[in-house]
Amino acid sequence: MKTILAIDDDPSMRDFYEQGLPIFGYKIATVEDAESARASLTEHLPDLILMDVMMPGVDGISLTREIRTNAKTGHIPILIVSALADAATVNDALLFGAVDYLAKPVSVEDLKAKIEHIFALEEHRKK
Repeated sequence: MKTILAIDDDPSMRDFYEQGLPIFGYKIATVEDAESARASLTEHLPDLILMDVMMPGVDGISLTREIRTNAKTGHIPILIVSALADAATVNDALLFGAVDYLAKPVSVEDLKAKIEHIFALEEHRKK
């Protein structure tokens, strides 16, 4: 079973992930900020990270860069899921290590499709 860590300060988005993703066979853990994400990553490495951009304290792009530059976590694909969809934000997210970007509001079907695509690419890279 693939595991996903979702980092989002919005409780409704964490609920959305917790309710929607297990339907498709994913194990989901949610946290609300960078500090909680760091703690979670020291305990368990997920197969994928869903990352919001606008969060209190450390923003999602900075946290993406931090995760990417850490030898222990640098291999984990990161999908940015954010209400910010301007070209500069998308570019920064991809530049600092996100593998894809999904603009909110998001449907569970679109999210599932992005996740499956990322996992398929990861499997292809391992061959």
